[in-house]
Amino acid sequence: MKFHAVIARWLVVLTMSMAAFAISHEVTPAVAQAQVKIVYVDLQRALNEVEDGKRAKAKLKKMFDERQKQLDVAQKELKAFQEEIKTNIEGKLWNEETQRTKMGEYQKKFVELQSLYVQLQRELAEAEGKETKKILDKFEKLLAEIGKENKYTLILEKTESSILWAPSSLDITDVLIQRYNTK
Repeated sequence: MKFHAVIARWLVVLTMSMAAFAISHEVTPAVAQAQVKIVYVDLQRALNEVEDGKRAKAKLKKMFDERQKQLDVAQKELKAFQEEIKTNIEGKLWNEETQRTKMGEYQKKFVELQSLYVQLQRELAEAEGKETKKILDKFEKLLAEIGKENKYTLILEKTESSILWAPSSLDITDVLIQRYNTK
């Protein structure tokens, strides 16, 4: 067993030595650097700036506003019912059985309001995902075209956590937006 460990260490040292030799003689990096063309695209900005993205955003805003009105009405009704219960309990206008019944009704309506909220949020998320997917699918095809035409080695997506800094000359977002809007 010890013999295998010695051989493994020797192979690691040999591999590292060969890599160090290649780097020190700048043979591999110079050749690779001449062939590698890397650019990036800000898909979030592109989504917000292409015409389909603007239309989708307006559609989703309208949908959100409609859903919000529906929630506001349900919330207002629940609040009015809550006030009715409070007034009648404080004024001792209801007997205990009526109070329990009304409190049960209130809890049921509260749960229904929560369920409605979750349902509407899900609908909005699904609609947003559907609209975004259509645009992203087109982006993917266009980026493949752009990459092949310009012989890019790699196109990266710029996000807050993926590309911390890169020169703006490597940003092809405007190219993507222009190509998307013309097709």
